[in-house]
Amino acid sequence: TFHGEERSPNLTAATASQFELAGDYLIGGLFDIHHENERLPREKPESITCSSRPFILSSYRRFQLMRFSVEEINNSTRLLPNVSLGYKILDLCSDTQNFPGVFSLIAGNRFLQPWNDSQRATSKMITVVGSYTSSATLSVAPLFMMDFFPMVSYGAASSVFSSKKKFPSFLRTVHPNKDVIEVVLAILQEFDWRWVSFLHINDDYGRDGRDLFIREIEHTEICLGYTKGLDQNTNYSQVFQQMQSVRIHVAIVFAPEWTAEALIKAAIKHKVTNKVWIAGDAWSLHKELPKENGIENIGTVLGIAEPKMAIPGFSDFIHSFKARSQQEEGMQERFCSQTCNCSSPTAEEIINTDPSFNFPVYSAVYAVAHALHAVLQCDTGSCNRNITADPHRVLKELWNSNFTLLNQRVQFDENGDPYFGSYAIVFWNETGDAERVGFYSYHPSNQFVINRTKIKWHGNGSVPRSVCSEECESGFAKELVGLHRCCFNCEKCQPGSYINSTANPYICSNCSKTEWSEEGSISCHQRVEDYMPFSHGGAVVIMLGALAFVGLAAAVSVLFFINYDTPVVKSAGGPMCFLILGCLSLSSVSIFFNFGKPTTAFCILQFLPFQFFFTVCLACFVVRSFQIVCIFKIAKKFPNILSWWMKYKGHWLVISVAFISQALLLIISYSTEPPNPHSDAELHPDKIIHQCGHNFNSILGPLLLKALLVILSFGFSYVGKDLPKNYNEAKAITFCLLLLIIIWIISITTHQLYSGKSVQVIYAMAVLCSIYSFLFWYFLPKCYIIMFQPQKNTQQYFQSLIRSYTKIVTQ
Repeated sequence: TFHGEERSPNLTAATASQFELAGDYLIGGLFDIHHENERLPREKPESITCSSRPFILSSYRRFQLMRFSVEEINNSTRLLPNVSLGYKILDLCSDTQNFPGVFSLIAGNRFLQPWNDSQRATSKMITVVGSYTSSATLSVAPLFMMDFFPMVSYGAASSVFSSKKKFPSFLRTVHPNKDVIEVVLAILQEFDWRWVSFLHINDDYGRDGRDLFIREIEHTEICLGYTKGLDQNTNYSQVFQQMQSVRIHVAIVFAPEWTAEALIKAAIKHKVTNKVWIAGDAWSLHKELPKENGIENIGTVLGIAEPKMAIPGFSDFIHSFKARSQQEEGMQERFCSQTCNCSSPTAEEIINTDPSFNFPVYSAVYAVAHALHAVLQCDTGSCNRNITADPHRVLKELWNSNFTLLNQRVQFDENGDPYFGSYAIVFWNETGDAERVGFYSYHPSNQFVINRTKIKWHGNGSVPRSVCSEECESGFAKELVGLHRCCFNCEKCQPGSYINSTANPYICSNCSKTEWSEEGSISCHQRVEDYMPFSHGGAVVIMLGALAFVGLAAAVSVLFFINYDTPVVKSAGGPMCFLILGCLSLSSVSIFFNFGKPTTAFCILQFLPFQFFFTVCLACFVVRSFQIVCIFKIAKKFPNILSWWMKYKGHWLVISVAFISQALLLIISYSTEPPNPHSDAELHPDKIIHQCGHNFNSILGPLLLKALLVILSFGFSYVGKDLPKNYNEAKAITFCLLLLIIIWIISITTHQLYSGKSVQVIYAMAVLCSIYSFLFWYFLPKCYIIMFQPQKNTQQYFQSLIRSYTKIVTQ
């Protein structure tokens, strides 16, 4: 139980008072006609004399608007035809020192007993309208919430009141902070202002607005460079210096009019210039500030305001009230039982002052009247006075509000927030008026419109810039400087990377292995796949050359077969010639696998046939070279060697050893590390070179064996270079091997100079030249003798050559 005075020190029983009106049902009112801006230290509980505090004319206008609304409802026979509404209004000038008045407002007698049905039955109070500030509302609202007493606020915008767990009987006709922040965000995005400050009153309302703003800009390009809570002790010089040091040109001011007044006057005093000030709905329609001397120097002021809405009959009510109050001047003390000193403003001053939050007051009173209309079942033309209009019944009908007032459909959502209304965007023009330049509507869908041409910007007249860092050029990534994502240096993306400013403007993403890019790119290009296709002209010529070789080898084999018993064929090697020609033809198979996109099979067949079969060819030439030298050089000095060679068929033995050795070496090589397709993306930035990857160590054995055979063959044939002039077997082999060495020296050198598909062409050409060198310089001369010089293809001719060589040697 809360104990209060029989009469609140801030309320009067005098019926003539502005603060009270008798009626069948009463509406409580909480208005900060005066405002306690300084919180002085106290040592004991004490009430406050509101009249000694600064008078707020705009709040006084709202106070008079509630009185007018009740009078208008009572004068109408449509809403509450046979029921009168009254009110008790408290000048709630302090968040913490008005509780006696609040208790008296709720109880109406000596005791305040929550959940007391008898007290509820005797009290005429059904709802409280107010209060204006979020801090004051947070102080008194729990007293009403504990008994589900309806509270309809016209000014408390903090988000916390949307929580129905904490404030189950709280509704409001003013848009919550999140809606105002939504409009602020739309303005910032409209003019591309990304580097801003947020100055707010240091109370629940201001801190809630700041937190909402920070949350809303989290996923945008807007950064909060500076924020400051303002109170009566704020050092404004320091605030402006801080804003200047971080180069912020846009300030959002989320504060009531008295805090905004102090801020703007300080800005004028400290000669702050070239700023954009975005005013919240609590002070954007201020009447005196736009006319303040020097206001034009601080920059441009844009504001968010409730649309100006004329309330019919209100001006007449004020004029009538002021005329009546002058006649009753002697009753001033009783009239101002709360000693508000409110008689000084003229009717015109009250009418022309800041009209902010007037429609919320008007609609709040009408919402209560419509709820009472529903509870008392007044649809039949008269109200049922036998029904008890308990506050919780009124609350239920308040939730169901759905009526039209001044062309606005008044409804509440599930949080008790208004499901109606819009905001105007205003600009403080040079005449000192808040000129409407746009609007933001919420229902049925969000719509934002602003007329830029109506705004006269400070400076050169163009839209001011407010960024921490200018946007990077195309192809540059942002490198953050400090904590804010809006402050950065620009770094050019390196080759092989690109910047996607939409996905992540802070990182140069690497291109995939199949893509490439130049320095400072915004996208990657597909790499060209570089390999020699079968359709390429060079590939076609080489493959035709290989096919021609097979054809020529076949023709030579047929010619040799027909002339098998002739001395030329026998001296060329006899049956060994067919083995050589066959192996050379099989070696040419490697050529066809140098073209097309490499696969594992292609890589194996690109080298294996040539490595294996060409080794057999070289072994044959080793044998032929040795046989020639043996016949002419060794046989006479070492007859046993020739005898052993002929008995054990040494030529086939050597060829078999070479054959088996190379087969084993290739099996080991290809088993341990077989060649595989390899895509080289490093050599050229715009190409992927498809080639076969070989480990040199794995193929070293087969290469050394081939090299050994070449050396032996070349050595034996070189020893026989002085044989009979017309008997040129050794010379032909020497020349072929010399040509082979030159071909592969050129091939290896060229391979080091060129890359890509040229490597495949070089290798294929080397193979083709190698097999053609033996065909042209070893077999074709013999074919020429067989076909065009048959006289040299006789036994007698060959024996005469040997006899002449023997005579020369013996002389």
